Amino acid sequence: QVHVSEFGGGLVQDGGSLRLSCVLSGRTLSGYAMGWFRQVLGKERDCVAAISASGTATKYADSVKGRFTVSRDDRENSVYLQMNSLKSEDTAVYFCARVNFATMTASASSLGGWGQGTQVTVSS
Repeated sequence: QVHVSEFGGGLVQDGGSLRLSCVLSGRTLSGYAMGWFRQVLGKERDCVAAISASGTATKYADSVKGRFTVSRDDRENSVYLQMNSLKSEDTAVYFCARVNFATMTASASSLGGWGQGTQVTVSS
């Protein structure tokens, strides 16, 4: 059974940093573009960062560009999101999933669906 697990969230002050991790179990994520998404209650889930299948290309939403860095380690079947200079508006639940790299939207063919996500709360 394929399962996605995200962790590393927490409470941090404005300007602080966090590193999120996503681990896929049950199948490899090698060969697939992956992305980090975030969702605030009552709003849509948006992609904030994407990394190509090869890991050589990345894309970011304008709101996080220059502050967030996405990376991957296929040997660990993991994807990471380094978040620096955090702001209160970054407060959300963060998820990782297979992504359409060109459009930065969730792929119609997912890898294990959505995990439970990890809560990031930035206090001002």
